[in-house]
Amino acid sequence: MDDIELARIGAGSVTLHDARRKARWTVDLEPFEIGVFAVTEEQMAEILGETSVHPRRPAIEVSWLRAIRFCNAASEWEGLDPAYSFEGQDVSWHLDADGYRLPTEAEWEFACRAGSTGAHYGPLAEVAWTSGDGTTTPQNVGGKLPNLNGLFDTLGNVWEWCWDLLDPGRYGDYRVFRGGGYADDAWSVRASTRRGGPPRATHEDVGFRLARGGFDSVDSAQGWSAAVDRERADLDGPLPSGWTPLGR
Repeated sequence: MDDIELARIGAGSVTLHDARRKARWTVDLEPFEIGVFAVTEEQMAEILGETSVHPRRPAIEVSWLRAIRFCNAASEWEGLDPAYSFEGQDVSWHLDADGYRLPTEAEWEFACRAGSTGAHYGPLAEVAWTSGDGTTTPQNVGGKLPNLNGLFDTLGNVWEWCWDLLDPGRYGDYRVFRGGGYADDAWSVRASTRRGGPPRATHEDVGFRLARGGFDSVDSAQGWSAAVDRERADLDGPLPSGWTPLGR
């Protein structure tokens, strides 16, 4: 398999923004590792037997559940403890596991920003594939400049699934994806824009990036909390169709 290259991200804090709830909150993070690149078609082909037409392009049309299964398969391939277990369509994260997993959105944003405080970690044309490039498909990973953590394409090219629920009180089981895609404009390709979709859905501009790191807690880690998810699920019903949460 084409090696999964990870960058180590030190401990720190990041402030997240939920535009719908008009809420900001700060998350303290322990050190973790995250993929230098999004998972590629070639890696999907080798681990899950997917077709690889463009080996170095980020894998797309991958549901959140498929990404979770890839994480476990890649862990087993390398002799690591799988991070996830399944009960039907329900997925549990074993926080103490050393295997591959999806980043929490706090981890994702902290790694993406790499110390920057604005919407982008560099001039957008230099760091991200967007609608401004006139592209109609994802591009090979690593074609633009990395951020200061050495990560490529965290903005632009394809959106990336995270572990977290988007807004369980409004959207049920929708999972977060971050970063913007090749067909999006500068307003969407921003470090804190939050969007999401059903865990079984696939999209032509959504892929994923791996993370690693185990933690002592059994109920919360890295900005995610099972208890908070349950509390937020008690909120009122869905927003009107077409509402899109956007952040700075």
